[in-house]
Amino acid sequence: MEKLKLIETRKNKGYSQMYMAEKLCVDESNYCRRERGQSKISFAEWTKLANILGVSIEDIFEAEESQFFICKDSASGNYQGTNNIYSVPESLLETQQKYIQKLEEEIRSLKELLKKADKN
Repeated sequence: MEKLKLIETRKNKGYSQMYMAEKLCVDESNYCRRERGQSKISFAEWTKLANILGVSIEDIFEAEESQFFICKDSASGNYQGTNNIYSVPESLLETQQKYIQKLEEEIRSLKELLKKADKN
């Protein structure tokens, strides 16, 4: 599957396939195969491509056969598993962070109750 977002972004920036290949340290034919979808683009390469083009991965990423997701977690950065990058919507992250805060408050409260019970 041709990587249209990558191709369009590269062309909009005025970069040639040869330039991109040099930046990725591959030969031009290998880079061309990546753009055409004939060769897999690794997560590390997606990251490099985004940096070269000065855009976010989300702006250029198009999935291969297996599905990839991008995670915007400022605490841990992107997570790369075995060909999987998990994505969580910002709203869900916020909800989960609020829930964690609530649980932490409950833990503090329960610890205080335990301290009081130990004193008695």
